[in-house]
Amino acid sequence: MVTLYHWEPNANSGKPMLALAEKGVRYVSRYLDLLKFDQHQPEYLRINPDGTIPAMVHGERVLTESTPMMEYIDDAFEGPALRPDDPLERWRMRWWMRFFDTYFAPSLSMIGWSIFIGPTARQRDPAELRAAIERIPLESRRIAWRKALFNEFSEDELAESRRRVIFATGVLEAHLSQHRYICGDTYSLGDINGFNLGYALPLSQPERCNDEKTPNIMEWLRTIYERPATRETWAKGRTPMAARVAMLERSGSAPKRGGGNA
Repeated sequence: MVTLYHWEPNANSGKPMLALAEKGVRYVSRYLDLLKFDQHQPEYLRINPDGTIPAMVHGERVLTESTPMMEYIDDAFEGPALRPDDPLERWRMRWWMRFFDTYFAPSLSMIGWSIFIGPTARQRDPAELRAAIERIPLESRRIAWRKALFNEFSEDELAESRRRVIFATGVLEAHLSQHRYICGDTYSLGDINGFNLGYALPLSQPERCNDEKTPNIMEWLRTIYERPATRETWAKGRTPMAARVAMLERSGSAPKRGGGNA
């Protein structure tokens, strides 16, 4: 049996959710409300003492860290392969997953937290928020939460994040002008990784990510959004954050380069 502890089907939680859906693996969903600090409650800390989400329990195994978790899912379960056989394409997939995780995601996350998550969470009592932050096991996460909840990101930090997002968006657009998917012609974990970060680019960066300036990113996002596994996964969302993915609905005039189950 597989049990997945997750939040909304975006960012880190969305990666194993979408990988499991693509493989056709049924799992027990344990929704953790990140904005209510469910991930720092004692019952979850018994599963993952670091208090981060997602976490997956497969039999007696407990797996954390969303990107290697996706590779475990691809290895451990039957279903369509989510990594290419070609060594060059597999290298390309892993290169991009590293780029997404270490460069693109932190900067996009900082902007997202300052615009979306922080203002939502700040509606709660400040004393309650400070107490919740003190319960976070990892110091790095305490610092990140404190900055987000109390709007403590410096202008230099935000400016550097915006610069990185602009650069990364340009690199991704150029890459997708030459390749249908992240690793080439094969849909892979690299696309799952990138989609769960990039789906909100047209909303958070509308002046830089749109049909005119980044047509290849927009088409890539729409192609992934139209896959049955993506629709199924995003239907599990409970907040307006998940509903934002509807911005990728294809208009009648937008071209379609393919999709489905390539």
